Amino acid sequence: MENVAIRIRIANRGICGAAALCTLAGFVAAASPAQQKPSTKPASAAGARLYKENCAVCHGNDGKGNGPPPADSPFTASPPDLTTLAKRHDGKFPDKYVELVLRNGTPAPEHGRAEMPVWGALFKAETKSDETQVAARIKSLTSYLQSIQRSR
Repeated sequence: MENVAIRIRIANRGICGAAALCTLAGFVAAASPAQQKPSTKPASAAGARLYKENCAVCHGNDGKGNGPPPADSPFTASPPDLTTLAKRHDGKFPDKYVELVLRNGTPAPEHGRAEMPVWGALFKAETKSDETQVAARIKSLTSYLQSIQRSR
């Protein structure tokens, strides 16, 4: 009986050791330079999904501001054409400005409230306060918006 107990302990140590090695190998692989290459997927793929899920309802599928807000929405102003952001900023896409607007919303008018949701707070609530995820979502969405800019 003592031999069986010894064999079980040895087997358990072997399994634990193998599991530890696999875990360590996973960490090493994750940290290796080959694993840190940029994704071959377009940078805006995740942003396109976020846009469709969160922004298209008002700004339209094409970003031109032609999507009517939902009937139960308190928002009344026509949303801006997001394909002309670069044009409206001297031909340069205002990525920092866009990130700030997504994170903090737009300034509220003197009477009433801002018509755009504060996506930074909403993303934060969705990710259980994980700032890394919030920043990644905002960056993805910003990249997508940059990719839909009209040249003229």
